[in-house]
Amino acid sequence: MTKLRWPLFGALVLAFGVAAAQTYPNRPVHLVVGFAPGGSTDVFARALAVPLARELGQPVVVENRPGAGSSIAADMVSKATPDGYTMLLSPPSGYSVNPALNPRLDYQKHLLPVTLLGSSPLVVVVNASSPIKSIGDLVEEAKKAPGKLNYATSGNGSAPHFCAALFMQLTGVDMVHLPYKGGAESVQSVLSGDAQVTFATPPTVLSLVQAGRLRALAVTSRERSPLMPDIPGMAEAGLPAYDLASWYGLFLPAGTAPAVVQTVFDAATKAVQQPDIKTVLAREGTEVLLSKSPQDFAGYLAQDSKFWVDLVKRSGITVN
Repeated sequence: MTKLRWPLFGALVLAFGVAAAQTYPNRPVHLVVGFAPGGSTDVFARALAVPLARELGQPVVVENRPGAGSSIAADMVSKATPDGYTMLLSPPSGYSVNPALNPRLDYQKHLLPVTLLGSSPLVVVVNASSPIKSIGDLVEEAKKAPGKLNYATSGNGSAPHFCAALFMQLTGVDMVHLPYKGGAESVQSVLSGDAQVTFATPPTVLSLVQAGRLRALAVTSRERSPLMPDIPGMAEAGLPAYDLASWYGLFLPAGTAPAVVQTVFDAATKAVQQPDIKTVLAREGTEVLLSKSPQDFAGYLAQDSKFWVDLVKRSGITVN
């Protein structure tokens, strides 16, 4: 292609992008999730799909691509055609945590942040028969017998694992990690007495707390969650420096036309505020939390990624 033809080629590319944005969307959209059906991210995606389809005027198909802590899904979306028809719904593991654990993963730079959609703290729980009745008691017991208390998680590098690691760093206690294949197994470990404490997602423990089988000590956010108002936040529990809640965000492949990004942003922010989805998310302990703009979300993620890189380095957590 000669020099004289480059301006014409660039104009054609720009015109094609503008035309695509003007007709978007005109076919079904795929919302990719990096976890199997039934998990908290999948529940969020399926709750979001219905009102998002209403806003976009096209069907939204939830596509589960589980594996590698959601890295498979994130990598897939990062390589998809940047036309707005393939989106990623991800918690921190898919965007921030996995690249912190494995710097060779480079899909972050090929994903375009659209908006934050929700936030959900974990819950610190012990067996209801345990003498531990507060975070202060947990710290006291752990310091009294270093290496004797067991904490259960849903696996190495999982959100509960990092929550426990941050807890031990801030309090200086030493507890033994019991990793399981999922959240249900880790909760069962506390019920059976194999582990003394776990940091769990709200859906896996709230019904057991209400039934009097588990005792909730705190949520992992600094302040109380409005969806779990009877459980203290970490500041109230005595650890004001502790603040670690999971989030859910929406991403598109890098290179997606700005007009398409804005359309998706507008549709998603309207969809997630609908009463029907808010009801579903509240049952999961998830509060709607929105970005002001895609740029606002990108700034949030820059800080979030730095936090996870630092935590991985300090904790020495690996997934090997």
